[in-house]
Amino acid sequence: MSADCIWYTLSMCRLAIYIGPQLSLETLLVKPEYGLMEQSWGPKEMNEGKLNADGYGFAWFNNGNQPASYRNPMPIWTDVNLDSLARTLTASQWFANVRSATVGLDVSHANTQPFTDNKFIYLHNGYIMDFKKKHRAKIRSLIDDDYDKQIGGTTDSEYIFVLICQTANKNPGVDMPDILRIVFDQLGKVLKNSSALLNIVIGDGDKIFASRHAINGNCPSLYYNVQDDLYPGGQLIVSEPFHESCNWRQVPEHHIITLDGINDVRLVKI
Repeated sequence: MSADCIWYTLSMCRLAIYIGPQLSLETLLVKPEYGLMEQSWGPKEMNEGKLNADGYGFAWFNNGNQPASYRNPMPIWTDVNLDSLARTLTASQWFANVRSATVGLDVSHANTQPFTDNKFIYLHNGYIMDFKKKHRAKIRSLIDDDYDKQIGGTTDSEYIFVLICQTANKNPGVDMPDILRIVFDQLGKVLKNSSALLNIVIGDGDKIFASRHAINGNCPSLYYNVQDDLYPGGQLIVSEPFHESCNWRQVPEHHIITLDGINDVRLVKI
C-alpha cells in the first residue's frame, strides 16, 4: 500500500463485512490478497497480539432473511471444511471475523463470533478492560432476565450484543445509530475511568451499521470501500484493507457508518 494510503491505528481481532450483489464466501474470506486468512497470522495493525488464532466465524441472512452462522473455535487455517463451504455458499451480506481472545475469556464455541439472534448479526472488535474482574456484574445488572437467558458465553462482546438487542426491542422505531449511542452512554457510566474499545458491527437484514469508537482509549482501526473493482456494486467494512488501493477510506473516530449496499454511505458522530 502506498504511503499516501496508509493509516496506522492499532487494535485486536479482525473483521470483514460485505453488502451488495450476491457474492461467494470465498470472494470475501479466502481470495483477497490480504484478507482475513492472512490477517489471522500476519495482522499489520494490531498491538494487542500477533495472531488471531482463537477461532473464527462467518454469518449471513438466509432466503427468509433470518440470521445464520458458522463458528469454529479453532484457527481459521485449520478448518478443513472452509474450502468447500467458501466455494458453495453465496449471500448478499457477509459478516466474518478472526478472533484474538482477551486474556481470561475462554476460547470456546460459545465465545466465538459472530453472534446472532432472530433478527440481528453482530460482531465486536475490541474489549472492555477488566470486564471479568470489575464490570461484568454491573453490565449484567442492566440486562433484564428475559435477555439474560440469551447469554451463552462469557465474553464482554456477547454482553454488549444482548444489551443492544434489549435496547432496540424496547425502543421500536429508533434508528440503530441512536440505539448504539444509548448503549455506549450506559457503558460509559458503568466503566467510569476504565477503557473500552468498541468497534461494533450489527446488521438487521436491510442495513449494516458499524461504529468506530472507544471509551478512555484509542479507537480501533476501521475502513470502508464502496467502489472496489473486485466487488462491483458492493460495499465493504474491514479492520484492515484487503489490498493496495486508495479507494479504502478510514471511518472517522467516534462515528457510526451505515451501509445499505446501494446508496452512498452515511456517517454520523457518536
